[in-house]
Amino acid sequence: MPTLASLNVGFRNSFVDYDALTRQLHGWHQAFPDLTRLRSLGRTAEGRELWLLTVGRDPDALRPAVWVDANMHATELCGTNVALGIAEDVLALHHGEDRHGLPPHVREALTEALFYVMPRISPDGAEQVIRTGRYVRSSPEDRRPQQQHPHWRSVDVNGDGRIAVMRKPDPNGELVESNLAPGMLVPRTLDHTGPFYKVFPEGLIENWDGHSVPDPFFLGDNAVDMNRNFPWSWAPEPEQMGAGDYPGSTPETRAVIEFATAHPNLYAWLNLHTFGGVVIRPLGHQPDSKMNQGDLAVYRQVEAWNTQFTTYPTVSGYHEFTYEPDKPLKGDLSDYAYHQRGCLAYVVELWDLFRRVGMDVKKPFVDHYSHWGENDFAALAAFDRDHNQGRLFQPWVPFHHPQLGDVEVGGIDIRVGISNPPFELFGELCAGQSAAFLRVAALVPRVRFAVTKTEALGGDLTRVTLRAQNIGYLATYGMPSARALPHSEALRLRTVSESVTVASAPSALLDVGHLEGWGQGLYGGWGVFLPWTRGSVSERTLTIVLQGHGEVEFVLESCRTGRATLQLTV
Repeated sequence: MPTLASLNVGFRNSFVDYDALTRQLHGWHQAFPDLTRLRSLGRTAEGRELWLLTVGRDPDALRPAVWVDANMHATELCGTNVALGIAEDVLALHHGEDRHGLPPHVREALTEALFYVMPRISPDGAEQVIRTGRYVRSSPEDRRPQQQHPHWRSVDVNGDGRIAVMRKPDPNGELVESNLAPGMLVPRTLDHTGPFYKVFPEGLIENWDGHSVPDPFFLGDNAVDMNRNFPWSWAPEPEQMGAGDYPGSTPETRAVIEFATAHPNLYAWLNLHTFGGVVIRPLGHQPDSKMNQGDLAVYRQVEAWNTQFTTYPTVSGYHEFTYEPDKPLKGDLSDYAYHQRGCLAYVVELWDLFRRVGMDVKKPFVDHYSHWGENDFAALAAFDRDHNQGRLFQPWVPFHHPQLGDVEVGGIDIRVGISNPPFELFGELCAGQSAAFLRVAALVPRVRFAVTKTEALGGDLTRVTLRAQNIGYLATYGMPSARALPHSEALRLRTVSESVTVASAPSALLDVGHLEGWGQGLYGGWGVFLPWTRGSVSERTLTIVLQGHGEVEFVLESCRTGRATLQLTV
């Protein structure tokens, strides 16, 4: 049998393109058919498969599951590597190799759970970024009906095989070369003497009038940001930039929504992005005072693990990750997963660039992305030189642009050093994130079911006592706030037999209800001022009187936890 090492396509050391990603997933599935399932959730506009890998013992059996996705923003490539790292570590765990020093009961919980891993939501966009360096927010498909106005189109104008940026001298330019890092452009201040520059994406202007240069748009030459295209709290343009025509309007987001809707057994959801080195948790639209406090306690535990294994801080999306004050993001995937699917959902912005270059800690965290001084740019240049093999900054090369005249092409290549870490850090990134998330995955409910007593009552009557128990951290409904969701179905006991009937109830179905887990989050339960715990909230004792003789099957089930069965002869 092939080993995990022999199957690895090198994702702990470099980017993986679509072909390598496909080889990796097919290699695992072919080598471990009893532990994996590989399916496509659909196809992109350019015909690439949206791969989903399922990992777990008996992978077709419905039971508590966790989800990992990555690379919905095309430049944020290393999320794919981390998602693959988590999948490989789970496969290793099933083969007796513990890479993270997990306690035995945690290993047991992980090998009982299902993992759904979608390592690349935007394969079309990622392929453009890897091959050409072109900036793509999500998908390169351009379905905008309004295309007759002047706008930028990304093109390799100088034919060097890379789509970079262009700078052009202009007395009204907003940028100037840094005095501390030659070649690097920084925001112009009153004291700078020039020369000053305008900077544009490498490309051509469609429908140009020959005079006015249009503003570049951060979504590039495609209109949809996939992380604004999910149903919960979706809002259209112009209220939410990048929203798309309607929730799920792209094949990629629609595939995720349809799968999640068909799989109510999801309990945790990891949405991988870059960059920043931060964990972003709910709420995204309201302050913590409005949040379910039981949920908040669970997120405090997640925060502790991420701090321990990745050093990343955890912040509220509302308090520290809104780009404009009092304007929460709409249509976000992690909000959808938390509010609508009831998952312990959060975002990890991989790659702690700000800490690595020595920036001062800022509050709110989102200010790290915009509050850069010239010393910070110089520190970035030094980091690139000393720790990134100079991959980030490309020399400016003169070129005569067919529309703009004399320009220079080059500048920052954000792929390695900004949007993603140096390749030399990929292994460290995969290990730390996996160590943190595997502990989160181990929080899923774990239902146990047993016959504890049988008594002959005379004639053909038998009393059977059963116990249903949840030995997992989370309740069978998952997060406390998820209990009211329509798909948070309570457990039911069903008795199946051809020769035996239930004499103690009008139906062979018995409502069991939900079973609490033992976990209450960090600082959410016991304390020295209230030195007692809850009662038997994690188990139910069920008594059934059966009439007749023969084989009986008891089925304990819900759409979230799956089904457990017991066989009994009476």
